[in-house]
Amino acid sequence: MTLYYRPLFSATTTADSVISTGPGLRTFVSTKHINMKIILTGSLGHISAPLTKELVQKGRAVTVISSKAEKQAEIETLGAAAAIGSLEDADFLKATFTGADAVYTMVPPANYFDLSLDLLTYYRRLGSNYAAAIKQAAVKHVVNLSTIGAHLEKGSGILIGAHDVEGILNELPVDVSITHMRPTSFYYNLFAYAHTIKTENRIVTNYGVGDIIPWVSPVDIAAAVAEEIVAAGNGRKIRYVASEELTGAESASIIGEAMGKPDLRWDLISSEEALDGLLKIGMNPRIAAGLVEMFGSLHTGLLSEDYFRNRPAVMGKVKLADYAKEFAAAMNNQQ
Repeated sequence: MTLYYRPLFSATTTADSVISTGPGLRTFVSTKHINMKIILTGSLGHISAPLTKELVQKGRAVTVISSKAEKQAEIETLGAAAAIGSLEDADFLKATFTGADAVYTMVPPANYFDLSLDLLTYYRRLGSNYAAAIKQAAVKHVVNLSTIGAHLEKGSGILIGAHDVEGILNELPVDVSITHMRPTSFYYNLFAYAHTIKTENRIVTNYGVGDIIPWVSPVDIAAAVAEEIVAAGNGRKIRYVASEELTGAESASIIGEAMGKPDLRWDLISSEEALDGLLKIGMNPRIAAGLVEMFGSLHTGLLSEDYFRNRPAVMGKVKLADYAKEFAAAMNNQQ
């Protein structure tokens, strides 16, 4: 959002809001931006919860979509309105999006252990529901949660779903402004290695060690999404979000230090070994293969090639050392 500064004696019209910013200065902000009606998907998840708080604190009229009725009170406590319904319900989405100045779209996590789940079909279905609702409700500003690797048509495993959603949304009329947010590897994905951290004192997977891993905190993603939501429409845009770049070995060292495991290591295994491990714990075979391919593409550099060409000029505020304290506390509380 652009802020215009004027001396105290400047006049304002009824179309402006006036906010004092210091001696001799006022900020003039369009009331359209102050009173934006914003629809957020993602309930009160890792990104949508801090995003809701930030937008409400900035005075925006926020509605949060959740499939769980029990979330309504918590949403309203934050100062937002709750819209309870399913993202699978196209009519519900259209009704909820109607009148919105901006919409934040994301595809919620699915159950990777559901043997009947076709993950890519799930992504495409929700992407199509979003596109139809956006078009029918005449929404003109969309911020979509995508991912690193979404530029790839193949070779990125399960992330093909995010690539497809970007493509579906990009078919909307050209007057719809769309920012695709491409965050990198989430810090909390480290919980996937909780068992081997506790039992073998190591992180074991088919990437990492000497590979540069661009990590990100959901808090930093929320801050970036908030910036894009309140910004004026700017056509079509890709924005990467990252908090810190570290090798797997460096990441293990930071996590280990916070946990009191200074010798925690990051071990590289083959893709075949990684797949076997996922199948043994009962993961959907197609999703397991997709995860292994995704991590393998990070190891080869394919996944992050576009990120490194377009990395953010400024990294997020939350570093792995900050997150490691939270991770260690959670791990130490596990039985």
